[in-house]
Amino acid sequence: MYKIVKKRKLYENIKEIKVEAPLVAREAKPGQFVIVKIDEKGERIPLTIADFDRKKGTVRIIFLEIGKTTKQLGMLNEGDTLATFSGPLGKPSAIKKYGTVVCIGGGVGIASLYPIVRALKEKGNKVISILGARTKDLLILENEIKEYCDEFYITTDDGSKGKKGLVTDALQELIDKQIKIDLVMAVGPVIMMKAVSELTKPYGIKTLVSLNPIMVDGTGMCGSCRVTVGGETKFACVDGPEFDGHKVDFDNLLIRNKRFLEEEGLSLKLFLRKHWQGDDHEY
Repeated sequence: MYKIVKKRKLYENIKEIKVEAPLVAREAKPGQFVIVKIDEKGERIPLTIADFDRKKGTVRIIFLEIGKTTKQLGMLNEGDTLATFSGPLGKPSAIKKYGTVVCIGGGVGIASLYPIVRALKEKGNKVISILGARTKDLLILENEIKEYCDEFYITTDDGSKGKKGLVTDALQELIDKQIKIDLVMAVGPVIMMKAVSELTKPYGIKTLVSLNPIMVDGTGMCGSCRVTVGGETKFACVDGPEFDGHKVDFDNLLIRNKRFLEEEGLSLKLFLRKHWQGDDHEY
């Protein structure tokens, strides 16, 4: 069992928890993820590692309450335990000295970006970060990421903070300034990563994206997380989650991620009904 040692609400439906998992914390690297299962009968869900503390033996995860399992996870409190906290899984980010790296985070993907930004800066890179969200209230980890950046920009869809517009608008401005960009790293919604990759491709700017397909086992056995990269089938859990953004078939990924929308909606509806009624029977 894995104990939740700290919980914090970042926004109404965005939660942060720190889990006591010393073996995971000892091996964790930027870009990797864990598979979480709340109880023995629960669903397995992948959550990217937002930070880790090897001395304290803790791992931080930040998640959006969007489905039944993340909603249930958000209801847990400090002292509660998780049945499964498997990891670290996936290939870690390729951290080395590239030169100038632009790190782009959107929505909850910003959480995954934090350890990557820190590691890139510690390797001696010039780090420029662009964080984007629909509104200022949905921005997370601004100060933590800014600490490791040489330049830092914020965009919001409604203009409530930073520049009004999209992360691609801010990226285009950097390109227009003829800044030599050696690498772009993008983490966030699929549609955002697609837009970033389409922008950088004509300029020949190397772009890595962290994909978030549906996963089940997280070890490459089930094949649920398959994605098409460069015309080949890859498994995001073992071949990724980071891939060359210019080779990813984002349209196919968008379609595959909608496969279980109806079932997920029904599962959430039944869970909330059970919770509201205080019904302890299985459904």
